[in-house]
Amino acid sequence: MDGGGTAKAKRGKAATPAAEPSAVPRLPVTTPGPRRGGRVLADALVAQGIEMVFAVPGESYLDVLDGLHAVQDRLRLITCRFEAGAVNMAEAYAKLTGRPAAAMVTRGPGACHGAVGVHTAMQDSTPLLLFVGQIPFAETDRESFQEVDYRRMFGPLAKWVTQIDQADRIPEIVAHAVDVATSGRPGPVVIALSEEMQRHVVDVPDLGPAPVSGAYPDPSAMRRLQDLLGAAQRPLAIVGGSIWNEEGRAALRTFLLGNNMPVCVGFRRQALYDNSAANYAGDLGVGADPALLARVREADLILAIGTRLPESVTQGYTLFDRAGTTPIVHVHPDPAEIGRVFRPALGIVADPSAFAIAAAAMEPLAAPWAEWTRALRAVREAAQVVPAYAGPLNLGEAMRELGALLPPDAIVTTDAGNFAPWAPRFIDFTEGQRYIGPTNGAMGYGVPAAIAASLAFPARMAVCLVGDGGFLMTGQEIATAFHHGATPIVIVFNNGMYGTIRMHQEREYPGHVVGTDLTNPDFARLIEAFGGHGEVVETTAAFAPAFRRAAAAGRPALIELRTNPDQITSRTTITALRAAAGA
Repeated sequence: MDGGGTAKAKRGKAATPAAEPSAVPRLPVTTPGPRRGGRVLADALVAQGIEMVFAVPGESYLDVLDGLHAVQDRLRLITCRFEAGAVNMAEAYAKLTGRPAAAMVTRGPGACHGAVGVHTAMQDSTPLLLFVGQIPFAETDRESFQEVDYRRMFGPLAKWVTQIDQADRIPEIVAHAVDVATSGRPGPVVIALSEEMQRHVVDVPDLGPAPVSGAYPDPSAMRRLQDLLGAAQRPLAIVGGSIWNEEGRAALRTFLLGNNMPVCVGFRRQALYDNSAANYAGDLGVGADPALLARVREADLILAIGTRLPESVTQGYTLFDRAGTTPIVHVHPDPAEIGRVFRPALGIVADPSAFAIAAAAMEPLAAPWAEWTRALRAVREAAQVVPAYAGPLNLGEAMRELGALLPPDAIVTTDAGNFAPWAPRFIDFTEGQRYIGPTNGAMGYGVPAAIAASLAFPARMAVCLVGDGGFLMTGQEIATAFHHGATPIVIVFNNGMYGTIRMHQEREYPGHVVGTDLTNPDFARLIEAFGGHGEVVETTAAFAPAFRRAAAAGRPALIELRTNPDQITSRTTITALRAAAGA
């Protein structure tokens, strides 16, 4: 069969010419001739539209690396410094583009280091392909050098785990892996690559992507939704999920604004809805505003769109009654997630963007909840008033300054830690901006994610928010930024401790602080050693000028914020926690 898939036309007279308008469209197929397995894999990634591979090279997939050399004009290889950084970059790339990227790691230790990114992709519902070099399959079950059974290791962490032992199956398995990663609830797929298989020479066609439309909501379910909304007095939308398209986000805004319905976003999902809109009420998750949570409990209808309603969003599964006393309409692409914890009044199996488009087409209601929406918006606005925090650097004011300085298309990535809620509280992320972070709370995500953002969208500003603890987990990936021309701006919140754990210690084990103090380098001088721009900020007034200089530097930049260690969150201090514990 040739590249157009016209084998029949060569053999028989009855075949319909491909150029005729009535011809059935055929999937793109090419047969480049005999190739080694490593080259077949590289070509399979190109055929599936994969644009970047984030990797730490290893001897277990040398033939794949050689294959990538042959396609470097079509597939960019990003050489990383640590496997966790590489897989986090691939995960962030997929979050931002809606398309899967690939990560490659070597066997054994490399796979173990990269596992954290697979866990993040699973809990964040992000499409991802992780390729792991493997031992020769003839040595299986001998505890060969770096041998791991990846099906057992990654089974609970991924949507699908497989191994390729026959080179002629590479196009089939890679194509199916992309389908699995991107369908239903998106997620990671792990593929082990037998070492000798990569050297086998096979003659097998490449397979292109198969266009598959997302699940569209049942029209009868949409009519039932309209009835439930019509009976509500205090509805609330909660928006989540990882992969939305631009049309879906625009339709979501049309639907929710058209019905003047208040909306909250799930944990680290600020980018899904314009925070400056009059019906935006705030974010649910770690560090959520207690006043907002009190209002959410007053809702008489919850419309959960795209979110799994996980532990972080539902405050340890306590925000709603699991039996469904407060009616919940749960929209999710995976039917297994609907009713998993909270019994819904109505479950709608649908791609979130497809649902939003269908919802936007419905006639808006003459809603009786205008005052309810105003009240929820007032809670958000009250939370944004910056208190007079003690110390020379007021992080609330600094975040307000940052929000004003961000371009309308800026990409902000966040790490995990107690510093993280400052930005969502005081910054209104707007329609064209993006804000991403690990919903599984994995430290070490922010810096690799910002590098991936800068590589994927080099014309846009990429800003990383990270604590001193998280930066020293994967901050060495700054070397990757220099190597490949990325220009992230990293803002390090330095309070000299693992702040989240210290907060819990102060609250739960007063007087028993142990293991949470940190000794840090001079972060500004650290990035200067790489050749970047570094600054230290110790006062509120110094922040905005420092950020402007970092933005103008034209190379990777870092701003170290030396914060007040007592101000453990945006809402309390260590002093207050100790006083409460003493009482």
